[in-house]
Parts: sequence; structure tokens; C-alpha cells
Amino acid sequence: MALIKFEPLREIESIHDRIQRYFDDFSNFGFTFTDNFNPRIDISEDEKSFNVIAEIPGIKKDNLKITLQDNILTIEGEKKKEDEVKEKNYYRSERVFGNFKRCFTLPSEVDSEKVDAKFEDGILKIHLNKLEPKPKNEKVIELK
Repeated sequence: MALIKFEPLREIESIHDRIQRYFDDFSNFGFTFTDNFNPRIDISEDEKSFNVIAEIPGIKKDNLKITLQDNILTIEGEKKKEDEVKEKNYYRSERVFGNFKRCFTLPSEVDSEKVDAKFEDGILKIHLNKLEPKPKNEKVIELK
């Protein structure tokens, strides 16, 4: 019988992602529930690493912060609005500005010393190497 590590926050994160998708679907029909800037992020995995790609258009490199602590990857930043001209009468304004913070629990241990992050043309790419899994020690306990 295999033991599975209990991670209660993973279920909450999954529920949060599902709810966020419903609200994102509504925003595609012209309804806006929030003015929060929420970049789209893809996370993929292969045998040796995790790869994160985030679309963050219109943000400057200096306004991004990426942290990794206890296998939780956090991407946060701010997309600042340009000075608004009062004489303009906007026909339509759909761009969203503001702060964002996205946190992701990675399913296996990563090497925090070997993280590569690049930001170019509004695309953030993060490459995280996995650590070698530690051998599981099994000890047979004698019954008395």
C-alpha cells in the first residue's frame, strides 16, 4: 500500500482555479466583475523539470517579483496605468491594470538554486529543475 502525501491546500487551489475560470468565461462576453489584472499562466512538467510560461503584456521587468519558498512558486507584479487624459471621451476601455499575485504549489521538490527566469516581449518563462527523489527507507518493525 502506498502512502500519499496529504496536501489540503492543493484542493483549495484547484477549486479557486475552477471558480476563476467561470469568472474569466463571463468576462469574455463583455461582463466585468473585477478590475484585477490576472495574467494567464501555463505550467508543464517533464521528467527533469517544470516549465512556467506567463503572458504579462504591458508590464515592465522592474515591476515583476518571482519567489520560490517551500515548493510554492509566487509571481507578483503591477501593471501601471498611463496618465489618463481628461479631454478624451472613451468609446471603449477594456484594458485592465493593477497588482497581481499568483501562487502555485509544485507537486515535487525543485532545486531553488537552479531556477532560470527570462522576461521578453511580455512573456515570462521560468525553468525549475526537479531534485532527485530521495530513496524511501522502509523498516520492518518486529511484533513482540
